[in-house]
Amino acid sequence: MGDNNGEVEIQSHGQTTKTPKRGWHAAIFIIIMEAAEQFAYIGLGANLIIYLTEALHEPVTEAAKNKNTWVGVSSIFPLLGGFIADSYLGRFKTIIISSIIYLLGMILLTLSVSIMKNKKLFFTALYVLSVGDGGHKPCVQTFAADQFDEDTLEQRDAKSSFFNWWYLAIVIGSIFAVFVIVYLQDNVGWAVGLEILVAMLAAALVMFLLGRKRYWKESPKGSPMTSIAQVFVAASRKWRVKDTSENYWYGHDHGDLIRSQIQPIDRPLAHTDQYRFLDKAMIIDEHDASSQSRNPWRLCSVTQVEEVKLVIRLIPIWLSCLMFIVVQSQLGTFFTKQSSTLNHSIGPHFKIPPASLQGLVGIVILFAVPIYDKLFVPFARKITGHHSGITVLQRIGFGLFLSIFTMVVSALVEGKRVNIAKKNNLIDNNTNNAIIPMSIWWLLPQYTILGISDAFTIVGLQELFYDQMPNRMRSLGAAAYISILGVGSFVTNGVIIIVVEITSRSGRKWLGDNLNRAHLDYFYWMLALLSALNLCVYLFIAKCFVYKKRDMDETTMVENNT
Repeated sequence: MGDNNGEVEIQSHGQTTKTPKRGWHAAIFIIIMEAAEQFAYIGLGANLIIYLTEALHEPVTEAAKNKNTWVGVSSIFPLLGGFIADSYLGRFKTIIISSIIYLLGMILLTLSVSIMKNKKLFFTALYVLSVGDGGHKPCVQTFAADQFDEDTLEQRDAKSSFFNWWYLAIVIGSIFAVFVIVYLQDNVGWAVGLEILVAMLAAALVMFLLGRKRYWKESPKGSPMTSIAQVFVAASRKWRVKDTSENYWYGHDHGDLIRSQIQPIDRPLAHTDQYRFLDKAMIIDEHDASSQSRNPWRLCSVTQVEEVKLVIRLIPIWLSCLMFIVVQSQLGTFFTKQSSTLNHSIGPHFKIPPASLQGLVGIVILFAVPIYDKLFVPFARKITGHHSGITVLQRIGFGLFLSIFTMVVSALVEGKRVNIAKKNNLIDNNTNNAIIPMSIWWLLPQYTILGISDAFTIVGLQELFYDQMPNRMRSLGAAAYISILGVGSFVTNGVIIIVVEITSRSGRKWLGDNLNRAHLDYFYWMLALLSALNLCVYLFIAKCFVYKKRDMDETTMVENNT
């Protein structure tokens, strides 16, 4: 293997294949693009509830549900986008097409708040953005992570570090959005803020295309859903066959072994004992032995069966993290409305926009991620011997633990806010000018804890759903992680509807338009209790989790001397 103009030569079966060098020099272009996309997404979403309530005159509860619905839909579409990328287009082409759709959606949104000023057009543009996001989000991070090889220790450590720095780049984009774009929206006009987002998205797309010759691009490998279905059908057709030591298993496909020599990330998977009912799909019975060709709907390979097991293992983790998103959803809804009732003056002439307080979460992450990556991981690595310091499931679990305290602190601060409103006879004054004599900085602790929990859980989920998904389903893996955000937003809507319905019957309605009588503190205490119960479930699931195992004995390793 040699180096030639930024390319690597891989020799396999007497043939030489030139591929781009893999690593940070390719990933950096993709990271810049994602930072710009996050800048646009947060620049729109952070202040959306204020626009819905003040410009479109929606009730607070209705605006919160509309915001959560948009976030939910935007996070569900990536399942379709990831499927299309893995099955048909490939990640590179999917990113380009979806980015163009996203850009067009942002242009349409800008027109809806400036020239046309039409509510229906506004919501149409929002969901055009959702379609573009659906192709962009599941592919960009996965495409960037693919630029790192897994067969050298240096590249494996770099990939583990990559997820931290990837999230840090996203956070930087978010911080600039909540401080710059939100300020412009509140003080200059929404049209100006959105025009800047259009310019950023266009520049990011150009930057991404400039690096196209540096990227490692994987071709789509066909529908992964077909492969999954074949395993279940084959296992069900042999459910009467007993799996004993006398049975013969169908080993790895020859195609898998050839591919593993060319692309090391596709090494065959080793057999595991979990979900043994699926192992029947690879038992060679009398019908298979007498057949001249393999019927994929009757007989599957070890790797094919293990890929299905990987997907099944991630489902309980996915479900147990929905409550975390319910907590996170408060950031862009009730946290923002809370801050709008407080004194947000900084000095005699400047007032921080309520939505800009979300930038504090980003600032916390800005410090937390480098400290975690550069200080904690090396220290923990010496103690545990694990290449990431602690396992990815431990990282997620600690973030879930912190989310409980986010709600506890939020409930205590909200209780204080309501008491101050009572003392100053403002409990029933719900006009926009009725500012409670309490500094907005009282909200700092809950934002800080939220940021730290984000740095643990979100980055951990990104790494888990990339690393533990089958290699050919990694776009779907990213989409599955993103769908947690979407389904969690819908769960939040469900919780709000149930709480409002039950409390309305008792005559003391929670979450009404008058925040001073909305009993947000009770709502936060309820979320803290639910989060604690959810953590117990997660710990049980994590204890039973089996990590991906590769069959090293059947693989020809390709050494990267770059």
